[in-house]
Amino acid sequence: QVQLVESGGGLVQAGGSLRLSCAASGRTASTYGMGWFRQAPGKEREFVAAISWRGVSTYYADSVKGRFACSRDNAKNTLYLQMNTLKPEDTAVYYCAAGPQYGLGYSRKDYRFWGQGTQVTVSS
Repeated sequence: QVQLVESGGGLVQAGGSLRLSCAASGRTASTYGMGWFRQAPGKEREFVAAISWRGVSTYYADSVKGRFACSRDNAKNTLYLQMNTLKPEDTAVYYCAAGPQYGLGYSRKDYRFWGQGTQVTVSS
């Protein structure tokens, strides 16, 4: 079992930055590929970014490529999402997830464990 707790959300103006964190607990947390998803009101939960279990490989949705950066610190069992040049359309609840063990997950179905989410609101 892996437990995930997100933090760092908030209200920011368009063009600003936020860094989300996700604290993972569980004996095997560092062996899972991890990812970020988001869900805006009335929309499906969508993939944002993923990182392999060692942090060597990353993968991003086209909508955030070049603006967001996903990283992890396995010594601290923490996942990060640095979000720059934020846009109003980035407004959503952001979820972290732990997925394929010793792998990298590309879609929602790849992930087994989910956090409760943190709200990000970007004002225009």
